[in-house]
Amino acid sequence: MAEDTTAVPWELPGCVVSVSDPSEPDVEPSSCSGAILCRGPGLVLCPAAVLVPFLQPDATAWPHGDALPPSALRPGLRILVLQAAPPPDAVQQYAACPLALLRCDAFARALPGTLSVAEESAEALPWFCWLRVPGLDTPGGTWTPWAPAAALHKGTALLACGTPFGALCPELFLNALSAGVLSNAAGPHHALLLTDARCLPGTQGGPVLALAPASAPPRLVAIVAASACCQGSQGLGLALLCSLHALLQSARGALSELSSLPPPLPLPEAHGSPAPRCTALVESGSSWGSGTLVAPQLLLTCRHVLQLGAPLRVTLRHSTTRDTVLQARLVFATAEASPFDVAVLELQDSVPSFQPPDLATTFQPAVVGTPPVMLQSTCAVHAGSSGGPLLSARDGRLLGIVASNARDNATGTTYPHLNFCIPISLLHAPLARYRCSGNPAAFAPLNAASQGARAAWRLQQQPPSKL
Repeated sequence: MAEDTTAVPWELPGCVVSVSDPSEPDVEPSSCSGAILCRGPGLVLCPAAVLVPFLQPDATAWPHGDALPPSALRPGLRILVLQAAPPPDAVQQYAACPLALLRCDAFARALPGTLSVAEESAEALPWFCWLRVPGLDTPGGTWTPWAPAAALHKGTALLACGTPFGALCPELFLNALSAGVLSNAAGPHHALLLTDARCLPGTQGGPVLALAPASAPPRLVAIVAASACCQGSQGLGLALLCSLHALLQSARGALSELSSLPPPLPLPEAHGSPAPRCTALVESGSSWGSGTLVAPQLLLTCRHVLQLGAPLRVTLRHSTTRDTVLQARLVFATAEASPFDVAVLELQDSVPSFQPPDLATTFQPAVVGTPPVMLQSTCAVHAGSSGGPLLSARDGRLLGIVASNARDNATGTTYPHLNFCIPISLLHAPLARYRCSGNPAAFAPLNAASQGARAAWRLQQQPPSKL
Protein backbone atom coordinates (compact mmCIF):
# COMPACT_ATOMS: atom_id res chain seq x y z
CA MET A 1 0.00 0.00 0.00
CA ALA A 2 1.34 3.45 -0.91
CA GLU A 3 2.28 5.82 1.88
CA ASP A 4 -0.14 8.68 2.47
CA THR A 5 1.84 11.79 1.58
CA THR A 6 -1.05 14.24 1.54
CA ALA A 7 -1.29 14.91 5.29
CA VAL A 8 2.13 16.36 6.04
CA PRO A 9 3.07 18.05 9.34
CA TRP A 10 5.66 20.30 7.70
CA GLU A 11 5.30 23.31 5.43
CA LEU A 12 5.83 22.60 1.75
CA PRO A 13 8.59 24.72 0.17
CA GLY A 14 6.72 25.07 -3.13
CA CYS A 15 5.29 28.14 -4.84
CA VAL A 16 4.32 29.52 -8.26
CA VAL A 17 6.27 32.16 -10.18
CA SER A 18 4.33 34.36 -12.61
CA VAL A 19 5.95 36.92 -14.95
CA SER A 20 4.17 39.57 -17.03
CA ASP A 21 5.00 42.83 -18.78
CA PRO A 22 2.53 45.62 -17.87
CA SER A 23 3.61 47.54 -20.97
CA GLU A 24 2.28 44.71 -23.16
CA PRO A 25 -1.11 43.76 -21.66
CA ASP A 26 -1.96 41.62 -24.70
CA VAL A 27 0.95 39.26 -24.00
CA GLU A 28 0.01 36.30 -21.82
CA PRO A 29 1.91 36.01 -18.51
CA SER A 30 4.45 33.21 -18.23
CA SER A 31 4.41 30.97 -15.17
CA CYS A 32 5.94 27.87 -13.60
CA SER A 33 6.55 26.33 -10.20
CA GLY A 34 9.26 27.51 -7.84
CA ALA A 35 11.11 26.37 -4.72
CA ILE A 36 11.29 28.46 -1.55
CA LEU A 37 14.89 28.05 -0.41
CA CYS A 38 14.99 30.49 2.48
CA ARG A 39 12.72 32.72 4.58
CA GLY A 40 15.41 34.88 6.09
CA PRO A 41 16.00 36.41 3.56
CA GLY A 42 13.17 35.24 1.30
CA LEU A 43 14.77 33.42 -1.66
CA VAL A 44 13.02 31.51 -4.43
CA LEU A 45 14.55 29.45 -7.23
CA CYS A 46 12.82 28.73 -10.54
CA PRO A 47 13.74 27.80 -14.13
CA ALA A 48 14.99 30.73 -16.21
CA ALA A 49 12.74 29.60 -19.08
CA VAL A 50 9.85 31.50 -17.46
CA LEU A 51 11.81 34.74 -18.09
CA VAL A 52 13.21 33.98 -21.54
CA PRO A 53 10.28 35.71 -23.34
CA PHE A 54 11.16 38.89 -21.44
CA LEU A 55 14.90 39.09 -22.19
CA GLN A 56 16.32 42.26 -23.73
CA PRO A 57 17.15 41.85 -27.45
CA ASP A 58 20.83 42.50 -26.70
CA ALA A 59 21.17 39.76 -24.04
CA THR A 60 24.09 38.26 -25.94
CA ALA A 61 25.24 35.99 -23.11
CA TRP A 62 22.07 33.92 -23.54
CA PRO A 63 22.18 30.96 -23.73
CA HIS A 64 25.93 30.33 -24.03
CA GLY A 65 27.33 32.32 -21.12
CA ASP A 66 27.28 31.50 -17.42
CA ALA A 67 25.32 34.39 -15.89
CA LEU A 68 22.93 37.21 -16.74
CA PRO A 69 22.27 40.23 -14.48
CA PRO A 70 18.75 41.58 -13.85
CA SER A 71 19.46 44.30 -16.42
CA ALA A 72 19.28 41.62 -19.14
CA LEU A 73 15.50 41.59 -18.58
CA ARG A 74 13.06 44.20 -19.82
CA PRO A 75 12.50 46.95 -17.27
CA GLY A 76 9.23 47.10 -15.36
CA LEU A 77 8.43 43.39 -15.34
CA ARG A 78 5.82 42.23 -12.84
CA ILE A 79 7.16 39.12 -11.10
CA LEU A 80 4.88 37.52 -8.54
CA VAL A 81 5.38 34.59 -6.20
CA LEU A 82 2.20 32.75 -5.20
CA GLN A 83 2.33 30.83 -1.93
CA ALA A 84 -0.21 28.62 -0.18
CA ALA A 85 -2.06 30.36 2.65
CA PRO A 86 -4.52 29.18 5.31
CA PRO A 87 -8.23 29.33 4.46
CA PRO A 88 -10.09 31.37 3.46
CA ASP A 89 -7.30 33.07 1.50
CA ALA A 90 -5.86 29.81 0.03
CA VAL A 91 -3.22 31.75 -1.97
CA GLN A 92 -1.06 34.76 -1.13
CA GLN A 93 1.08 36.63 -3.62
CA TYR A 94 4.26 38.62 -3.16
CA ALA A 95 6.32 40.84 -5.45
CA ALA A 96 9.74 39.46 -6.39
CA CYS A 97 12.85 40.89 -8.00
CA PRO A 98 15.47 38.87 -9.89
CA LEU A 99 18.94 38.57 -8.40
CA ALA A 100 20.53 36.76 -11.36
CA LEU A 101 20.01 34.20 -14.07
CA LEU A 102 22.70 31.54 -13.66
CA ARG A 103 23.69 28.50 -15.69
CA CYS A 104 24.34 25.26 -13.82
CA ASP A 105 27.37 23.89 -15.64
CA ALA A 106 27.41 20.48 -13.93
CA PHE A 107 23.80 19.87 -14.97
CA ALA A 108 24.49 21.10 -18.52
CA ARG A 109 27.40 18.68 -18.92
CA ALA A 110 25.30 15.78 -17.67
CA LEU A 111 22.45 16.34 -20.14
CA PRO A 112 22.48 13.46 -22.63
CA GLY A 113 22.73 14.68 -26.21
CA THR A 114 20.16 12.18 -27.46
CA LEU A 115 17.47 13.07 -24.92
CA SER A 116 14.77 15.48 -26.08
CA VAL A 117 12.50 17.38 -23.72
CA ALA A 118 8.87 18.22 -24.37
CA GLU A 119 7.89 21.89 -24.43
CA GLU A 120 11.15 23.36 -23.13
CA SER A 121 14.15 24.43 -25.15
CA ALA A 122 17.14 22.24 -24.34
CA GLU A 123 19.33 25.35 -24.32
CA ALA A 124 17.29 26.87 -21.49
CA LEU A 125 17.30 23.77 -19.28
CA PRO A 126 20.57 24.47 -17.39
CA TRP A 127 19.54 28.07 -16.62
CA PHE A 128 17.79 29.00 -13.37
CA CYS A 129 16.60 32.29 -11.91
CA TRP A 130 17.25 33.35 -8.32
CA LEU A 131 14.55 35.65 -6.91
CA ARG A 132 14.52 37.87 -3.85
CA VAL A 133 11.04 37.88 -2.27
CA PRO A 134 10.84 40.32 0.70
CA GLY A 135 7.27 39.21 1.44
CA LEU A 136 8.60 35.79 2.44
CA ASP A 137 10.92 37.23 5.09
CA THR A 138 9.97 35.66 8.40
CA PRO A 139 11.30 36.56 11.87
CA GLY A 140 13.78 33.84 12.69
CA GLY A 141 13.33 32.44 9.17
CA THR A 142 15.85 29.86 8.07
CA TRP A 143 16.86 27.82 5.04
CA THR A 144 14.74 24.90 3.92
CA PRO A 145 16.47 21.69 5.15
CA TRP A 146 18.46 20.22 2.27
CA ALA A 147 20.69 17.29 1.43
CA PRO A 148 23.12 16.53 -1.42
CA ALA A 149 21.74 14.37 -4.22
CA ALA A 150 25.00 12.38 -4.20
CA ALA A 151 23.73 10.71 -1.00
CA LEU A 152 20.75 9.24 -2.86
CA HIS A 153 20.72 5.78 -4.39
CA LYS A 154 18.55 4.27 -7.10
CA GLY A 155 15.12 3.48 -5.75
CA THR A 156 15.17 6.17 -3.05
CA ALA A 157 11.63 7.46 -2.45
CA LEU A 158 11.17 11.04 -3.68
CA LEU A 159 8.30 13.49 -3.34
CA ALA A 160 7.84 16.07 -6.10
CA CYS A 161 5.95 19.21 -5.09
CA GLY A 162 4.81 21.21 -8.09
CA THR A 163 1.85 23.16 -9.44
CA PRO A 164 0.43 21.73 -12.67
CA PHE A 165 -0.26 24.45 -15.25
CA GLY A 166 1.55 27.12 -13.22
CA ALA A 167 -0.59 30.14 -12.39
CA LEU A 168 -3.72 28.56 -13.86
CA CYS A 169 -6.15 27.94 -11.00
CA PRO A 170 -3.56 27.71 -8.18
CA GLU A 171 -6.40 27.46 -5.66
CA LEU A 172 -6.83 23.89 -6.89
CA PHE A 173 -3.39 22.83 -8.10
CA LEU A 174 -0.90 24.67 -5.86
CA ASN A 175 1.76 22.37 -4.36
CA ALA A 176 0.34 19.13 -5.72
CA LEU A 177 2.34 16.13 -4.48
CA SER A 178 3.56 13.23 -6.60
CA ALA A 179 5.46 10.28 -5.15
CA GLY A 180 8.13 8.41 -7.09
CA VAL A 181 11.66 7.07 -6.86
CA LEU A 182 15.09 8.06 -8.07
CA SER A 183 15.19 6.24 -11.40
CA ASN A 184 18.77 7.12 -12.33
CA ALA A 185 21.46 9.78 -11.96
CA ALA A 186 24.30 11.21 -14.03
CA GLY A 187 27.05 13.80 -13.84
CA PRO A 188 29.37 14.82 -11.00
CA HIS A 189 27.74 14.32 -7.59
CA HIS A 190 24.47 13.30 -9.31
CA ALA A 191 23.93 16.72 -10.90
CA LEU A 192 21.19 15.29 -13.14
CA LEU A 193 18.49 13.01 -11.77
CA LEU A 194 15.57 11.11 -13.28
CA THR A 195 12.37 10.28 -11.42
CA ASP A 196 9.15 8.51 -12.30
CA ALA A 197 7.16 10.89 -10.07
CA ARG A 198 4.46 12.35 -12.33
CA CYS A 199 5.40 15.94 -13.15
CA LEU A 200 2.87 17.67 -15.40
CA PRO A 201 3.57 20.82 -17.46
CA GLY A 202 3.93 23.75 -15.09
CA THR A 203 5.67 21.77 -12.35
CA GLN A 204 9.09 22.84 -13.68
CA GLY A 205 10.89 24.53 -10.81
CA GLY A 206 9.07 22.61 -8.11
CA PRO A 207 11.07 21.24 -5.17
CA VAL A 208 11.84 17.52 -4.96
CA LEU A 209 12.15 16.13 -1.46
CA ALA A 210 13.67 13.04 0.13
CA LEU A 211 11.75 11.95 3.20
CA ALA A 212 13.53 12.07 6.55
CA PRO A 213 12.93 10.08 9.78
CA ALA A 214 9.53 10.42 11.46
CA SER A 215 8.70 13.90 12.78
CA ALA A 216 11.65 15.47 10.93
CA PRO A 217 11.08 17.67 7.86
CA PRO A 218 12.05 16.20 4.50
CA ARG A 219 15.25 17.23 2.76
CA LEU A 220 15.18 19.34 -0.39
CA VAL A 221 17.46 17.53 -2.87
CA ALA A 222 16.56 18.73 -6.37
CA ILE A 223 14.49 21.02 -8.57
CA VAL A 224 12.25 19.84 -11.43
CA ALA A 225 14.02 20.98 -14.61
CA ALA A 226 11.69 19.43 -17.18
CA SER A 227 8.27 17.93 -16.57
CA ALA A 228 8.67 15.16 -19.15
CA CYS A 229 11.33 13.80 -21.44
CA CYS A 230 11.17 11.64 -24.52
CA GLN A 231 13.28 9.60 -26.91
CA GLY A 232 12.21 10.52 -30.43
CA SER A 233 8.41 10.48 -30.37
CA GLN A 234 8.25 8.06 -27.43
CA GLY A 235 7.35 9.58 -24.07
CA LEU A 236 9.40 8.07 -21.26
CA GLY A 237 7.17 8.99 -18.32
CA LEU A 238 10.21 10.41 -16.50
CA ALA A 239 11.00 13.91 -15.25
CA LEU A 240 14.42 15.58 -15.36
CA LEU A 241 15.71 17.01 -12.08
CA CYS A 242 18.64 19.29 -11.33
CA SER A 243 20.48 18.63 -8.07
CA LEU A 244 20.12 21.47 -5.56
CA HIS A 245 23.74 20.93 -4.53
CA ALA A 246 24.87 21.55 -8.12
CA LEU A 247 22.74 24.71 -8.27
CA LEU A 248 24.17 26.01 -5.00
CA GLN A 249 27.72 25.30 -6.15
CA SER A 250 27.16 27.20 -9.40
CA ALA A 251 25.74 30.23 -7.56
CA ARG A 252 28.04 30.53 -4.54
CA GLY A 253 30.43 32.98 -6.14
CA ALA A 254 27.67 35.11 -7.66
CA LEU A 255 25.18 35.63 -4.82
CA SER A 256 26.05 37.09 -1.43
CA GLU A 257 22.71 35.80 -0.14
CA LEU A 258 24.22 32.29 -0.08
CA SER A 259 26.78 33.23 2.58
CA SER A 260 24.35 32.13 5.32
CA LEU A 261 23.63 28.73 3.73
CA PRO A 262 23.74 26.04 6.44
CA PRO A 263 25.47 22.71 5.81
CA PRO A 264 23.41 19.86 4.36
CA LEU A 265 21.59 17.47 6.63
CA PRO A 266 22.16 13.72 6.51
CA LEU A 267 19.65 11.40 4.91
CA PRO A 268 18.38 8.34 6.79
CA GLU A 269 19.84 4.96 6.02
CA ALA A 270 17.94 3.02 3.38
CA HIS A 271 15.57 0.44 4.78
CA GLY A 272 15.04 -3.05 3.40
CA SER A 273 17.29 -5.05 1.14
CA PRO A 274 19.20 -3.31 -1.65
CA ALA A 275 17.93 -4.05 -5.13
CA PRO A 276 19.98 -6.85 -6.70
CA ARG A 277 22.03 -6.05 -9.77
CA CYS A 278 20.26 -8.41 -12.10
CA THR A 279 19.42 -6.16 -15.08
CA ALA A 280 21.09 -6.58 -18.47
CA LEU A 281 20.93 -5.14 -21.97
CA VAL A 282 19.96 -7.77 -24.55
CA GLU A 283 20.82 -7.18 -28.21
CA SER A 284 19.63 -9.46 -31.01
CA GLY A 285 20.49 -8.21 -34.48
CA SER A 286 18.74 -4.84 -34.85
CA SER A 287 16.41 -5.60 -31.94
CA TRP A 288 17.14 -4.83 -28.30
CA GLY A 289 15.57 -4.82 -24.86
CA SER A 290 16.29 -5.72 -21.26
CA GLY A 291 17.00 -8.98 -19.49
CA THR A 292 16.83 -10.33 -15.96
CA LEU A 293 19.61 -12.52 -14.55
CA VAL A 294 18.24 -15.29 -12.34
CA ALA A 295 21.42 -17.41 -12.13
CA PRO A 296 25.12 -16.86 -12.97
CA GLN A 297 24.56 -18.14 -16.53
CA LEU A 298 20.79 -17.88 -16.96
CA LEU A 299 18.81 -14.87 -18.13
CA LEU A 300 15.13 -14.17 -18.77
CA THR A 301 13.83 -11.74 -21.38
CA CYS A 302 10.79 -11.33 -23.64
CA ARG A 303 10.34 -13.30 -26.84
CA HIS A 304 9.58 -10.13 -28.82
CA VAL A 305 12.98 -8.66 -27.86
CA LEU A 306 14.74 -11.31 -29.99
CA GLN A 307 15.29 -11.26 -33.73
CA LEU A 308 14.97 -14.82 -35.04
CA GLY A 309 18.33 -16.32 -36.02
CA ALA A 310 20.37 -13.25 -35.03
CA PRO A 311 23.37 -13.54 -32.68
CA LEU A 312 22.68 -12.66 -29.06
CA ARG A 313 24.75 -10.27 -27.00
CA VAL A 314 24.23 -9.46 -23.32
CA THR A 315 25.79 -6.42 -21.62
CA LEU A 316 26.06 -6.12 -17.85
CA ARG A 317 27.01 -2.86 -16.16
CA HIS A 318 28.97 -3.26 -12.93
CA SER A 319 29.59 0.47 -12.48
CA THR A 320 29.31 3.70 -14.44
CA THR A 321 32.60 2.93 -16.20
CA ARG A 322 32.83 -0.86 -16.52
CA ASP A 323 30.70 -3.18 -18.66
CA THR A 324 30.85 -6.91 -19.27
CA VAL A 325 29.76 -8.14 -22.71
CA LEU A 326 28.87 -11.82 -23.11
CA GLN A 327 27.57 -13.95 -25.96
CA ALA A 328 24.46 -16.02 -25.31
CA ARG A 329 22.41 -18.78 -26.86
CA LEU A 330 18.65 -19.19 -26.93
CA VAL A 331 17.44 -22.03 -24.70
CA PHE A 332 13.69 -21.56 -25.09
CA ALA A 333 11.15 -19.07 -26.42
CA THR A 334 7.40 -19.34 -25.98
CA ALA A 335 5.28 -19.89 -29.06
CA GLU A 336 3.59 -16.90 -30.71
CA ALA A 337 0.22 -18.26 -29.53
CA SER A 338 1.31 -18.31 -25.88
CA PRO A 339 0.11 -15.38 -23.77
CA PHE A 340 3.44 -15.43 -21.90
CA ASP A 341 6.03 -13.45 -23.84
CA VAL A 342 9.12 -15.20 -22.44
CA ALA A 343 12.56 -16.26 -23.69
CA VAL A 344 15.33 -17.98 -21.74
CA LEU A 345 19.00 -17.34 -22.61
CA GLU A 346 22.14 -19.11 -21.43
CA LEU A 347 25.33 -17.04 -21.23
CA GLN A 348 28.63 -18.34 -22.56
CA ASP A 349 30.30 -17.58 -19.22
CA SER A 350 29.15 -17.20 -15.66
CA VAL A 351 28.78 -13.69 -14.27
CA PRO A 352 31.46 -13.41 -11.57
CA SER A 353 30.32 -12.78 -7.99
CA PHE A 354 26.69 -12.70 -9.07
CA GLN A 355 24.15 -12.96 -6.28
CA PRO A 356 20.82 -14.13 -7.72
CA PRO A 357 17.75 -12.20 -6.61
CA ASP A 358 15.29 -13.72 -4.18
CA LEU A 359 12.14 -14.72 -6.04
CA ALA A 360 8.76 -13.60 -4.76
CA THR A 361 6.20 -16.26 -3.98
CA THR A 362 3.24 -14.08 -2.94
CA PHE A 363 1.83 -10.80 -4.18
CA GLN A 364 -0.18 -8.07 -2.47
CA PRO A 365 -2.75 -7.00 -3.40
CA ALA A 366 -4.24 -9.90 -5.34
CA VAL A 367 -4.06 -9.54 -9.10
CA VAL A 368 -5.60 -11.30 -12.08
CA GLY A 369 -5.92 -15.00 -11.39
CA THR A 370 -5.13 -17.19 -8.39
CA PRO A 371 -2.22 -17.77 -8.63
CA PRO A 372 -1.65 -14.58 -10.62
CA VAL A 373 -0.95 -14.79 -14.33
CA MET A 374 -0.33 -11.04 -14.73
CA LEU A 375 1.05 -8.23 -12.61
CA GLN A 376 0.07 -4.61 -13.22
CA SER A 377 2.33 -1.79 -12.05
CA THR A 378 2.52 1.99 -12.29
CA CYS A 379 6.29 2.13 -12.78
CA ALA A 380 7.39 4.21 -15.77
CA VAL A 381 7.96 1.62 -18.51
CA HIS A 382 9.08 2.53 -22.01
CA ALA A 383 10.78 1.10 -25.09
CA GLY A 384 13.71 -1.08 -24.05
CA SER A 385 12.25 -2.08 -20.68
CA SER A 386 10.79 -5.34 -22.02
CA GLY A 387 12.36 -8.30 -20.22
CA GLY A 388 13.66 -6.21 -17.35
CA PRO A 389 12.95 -7.03 -13.70
CA LEU A 390 10.08 -5.75 -11.58
CA LEU A 391 11.45 -5.58 -8.03
CA SER A 392 9.76 -5.09 -4.69
CA ALA A 393 10.60 -1.72 -3.17
CA ARG A 394 10.20 -3.27 0.28
CA ASP A 395 12.66 -6.14 0.15
CA GLY A 396 14.21 -6.23 -3.35
CA ARG A 397 12.57 -9.53 -4.29
CA LEU A 398 12.05 -10.25 -7.97
CA LEU A 399 8.31 -10.00 -8.67
CA GLY A 400 8.34 -10.58 -12.41
CA ILE A 401 9.60 -9.40 -15.78
CA VAL A 402 8.21 -6.48 -17.76
CA ALA A 403 6.25 -7.53 -20.85
CA SER A 404 4.32 -4.52 -22.16
CA ASN A 405 2.65 -1.26 -21.33
CA ALA A 406 -0.73 0.01 -22.40
CA ARG A 407 -1.19 1.43 -25.88
CA ASP A 408 -4.25 3.06 -27.40
CA ASN A 409 -4.31 1.39 -30.80
CA ALA A 410 -6.72 4.00 -32.15
CA THR A 411 -4.38 6.95 -31.49
CA GLY A 412 -1.00 5.24 -31.12
CA THR A 413 -0.59 6.75 -27.65
CA THR A 414 1.32 4.73 -25.08
CA TYR A 415 0.94 5.07 -21.32
CA PRO A 416 4.29 4.59 -19.53
CA HIS A 417 2.66 4.40 -16.09
CA LEU A 418 0.27 1.55 -16.97
CA ASN A 419 2.10 -1.67 -17.71
CA PHE A 420 1.96 -5.43 -17.35
CA CYS A 421 4.47 -7.99 -16.12
CA ILE A 422 4.79 -11.77 -16.11
CA PRO A 423 4.86 -13.03 -12.49
CA ILE A 424 8.08 -14.81 -11.56
CA SER A 425 5.95 -17.38 -9.70
CA LEU A 426 4.97 -18.81 -13.10
CA LEU A 427 8.64 -19.50 -13.82
CA HIS A 428 9.67 -20.97 -10.44
CA ALA A 429 9.04 -24.60 -11.34
CA PRO A 430 10.28 -24.48 -14.98
CA LEU A 431 13.52 -22.78 -13.91
CA ALA A 432 14.12 -25.35 -11.15
CA ARG A 433 13.48 -28.26 -13.52
CA TYR A 434 15.77 -26.85 -16.19
CA ARG A 435 18.62 -26.23 -13.76
CA CYS A 436 18.37 -29.85 -12.62
CA SER A 437 17.94 -31.49 -16.03
CA GLY A 438 19.33 -29.05 -18.60
CA ASN A 439 16.33 -29.98 -20.78
CA PRO A 440 14.57 -26.98 -22.45
CA ALA A 441 11.34 -29.00 -22.40
CA ALA A 442 11.07 -27.88 -18.77
CA PHE A 443 9.60 -24.62 -20.09
CA ALA A 444 7.01 -26.28 -22.37
CA PRO A 445 4.12 -25.73 -19.89
CA LEU A 446 4.35 -21.99 -20.65
CA ASN A 447 2.86 -22.77 -24.05
CA ALA A 448 -0.09 -24.61 -22.46
CA ALA A 449 -1.62 -21.65 -20.66
CA SER A 450 -5.12 -21.75 -19.17
CA GLN A 451 -8.08 -19.96 -20.71
CA GLY A 452 -7.98 -17.50 -17.80
CA ALA A 453 -4.39 -16.60 -18.60
CA ARG A 454 -5.19 -16.16 -22.28
CA ALA A 455 -8.14 -13.93 -21.44
CA ALA A 456 -6.03 -11.77 -19.12
CA TRP A 457 -3.34 -11.24 -21.73
CA ARG A 458 -5.70 -10.76 -24.66
CA LEU A 459 -4.96 -7.04 -24.53
CA GLN A 460 -1.59 -7.86 -26.10
CA GLN A 461 -2.07 -7.23 -29.81
CA GLN A 462 -0.38 -9.09 -32.64
CA PRO A 463 2.29 -8.50 -33.65
CA PRO A 464 3.53 -7.85 -30.10
CA SER A 465 4.41 -4.23 -29.36
CA LYS A 466 8.03 -3.23 -28.80
CA LEU A 467 6.68 -1.90 -25.50
